Amino acid sequence: MQKRWPLLLILACYLLVGTLFAAQVPDWQAPDEPAHYNYVRQLANGRLPIIAPGDYDQAYLDEIREARFAPEYSVDDIEYEDWQPPLYYLLLTPIFILTNGALLPLRLASVLIGAGVIWLAYRIARLLFPEAEWVAWSTAVFVAFIPQHVAMLASVNNDSLSEFLIALLLYLTLRWVTRDGIRKLGDDRPWLIGLGLVLGLGFLTKATVYLMAPVLGVVLLWQYWGTWQRLFQAGVLLFAPSFVLGAIWWVRNVIVYGGLDILGKAAHDTVVVGQPRTMEWISKYGMDGTIQRFFQTTFNSFWGQFGWMAVPMNQPRAIYILLLALVVLAVLGLLLYRFTTSQIPMQFRSRLPVLILWLVFFLTLGIHVGYNLTFVQHQGRYLFPALIPISLGFSLGLGTWLLLVEKPFRRERPFLVNLMPIFIGVAFILLDLFALFRLILPGLSVS
Repeated sequence: MQKRWPLLLILACYLLVGTLFAAQVPDWQAPDEPAHYNYVRQLANGRLPIIAPGDYDQAYLDEIREARFAPEYSVDDIEYEDWQPPLYYLLLTPIFILTNGALLPLRLASVLIGAGVIWLAYRIARLLFPEAEWVAWSTAVFVAFIPQHVAMLASVNNDSLSEFLIALLLYLTLRWVTRDGIRKLGDDRPWLIGLGLVLGLGFLTKATVYLMAPVLGVVLLWQYWGTWQRLFQAGVLLFAPSFVLGAIWWVRNVIVYGGLDILGKAAHDTVVVGQPRTMEWISKYGMDGTIQRFFQTTFNSFWGQFGWMAVPMNQPRAIYILLLALVVLAVLGLLLYRFTTSQIPMQFRSRLPVLILWLVFFLTLGIHVGYNLTFVQHQGRYLFPALIPISLGFSLGLGTWLLLVEKPFRRERPFLVNLMPIFIGVAFILLDLFALFRLILPGLSVS
């Protein structure tokens, strides 16, 4: 029988740590938090935001960040997230109204959404590895306690809902393609329509969810290749609902911003004047220097670089070195995984689930790299849409080494891999608390 208490314990610990971050991190000391907050404020005042000149002032942002968002500095005019789709902010608007705009309840709402991401990470790993509970526990632990991820989920930011919807699409897709029995289009209709509706909600949440559209397109081609009428019907059933929901936002943007700016991205780019651009950095640091900064900052900020990238986890520097060693071990272990698959019960019907996971990872990576070709945004959090495949890879990679260590003992049930989620969970929770109380609070609080 499946044990539920480990997942409940992981969720309880996450909610505790996430609540600590939400309550203790100084106001506005999360990336873009004032702009996301002001989107909710405008909705509460009965106005759907429109991004316009003046919403972004690089000089003022530099000044207010330097002052650590001291109370004498107003954040009311920081509104450069007004181009974003509205769903996340609509969900937070009733909380804003009921609490008179208090920041903490809004942060806690994001923490609660994050718990859904962790639960789905567990369910995805259990679906793919039903006989290896340690894989699911470890995957959930990584998603729950990476310090930067906790910090982001404990802030006012639409990343939490977009991650939840990506995770839900990933889970529903994997459940659909790993079902037993002969598939008929009639049996697929509820799955296809459900996936289309969730994808449409993603279109109304954040542009990062769009990466799931090509993933679902590949899945349809895989499932119905050679049966073109069924492929067409399946495509209509899936993409028609998502298109109808997305069109609500796209048509609005065309009316407001003109042209074919269906996402509002062109309007955003004309407003954020002064944001550092990659060509400027290449002129300043050279191509090698820019690439080196991209990789180093992306790595550091994936694990933890807090506030507006002002507080890295380099005190002591050994933290990043140990995390790099962990990454190397996990990658090498994943490469060795194919030699130990007989000991890791993986219940894939085909190679399609593996393809889905890799597609999510590479599309997310491609979006991150592509954005940085224009703007300097070396933030590792942009890889979090693929955090579930990444965490699953970490779990398998590290677990492979432990299985190899245990192999000579020929135990009926592996011992070390079942302890791995505990050790990783305790280590990362301690790192979370260290980052919060020894780095974030001293580094970001107003003097």
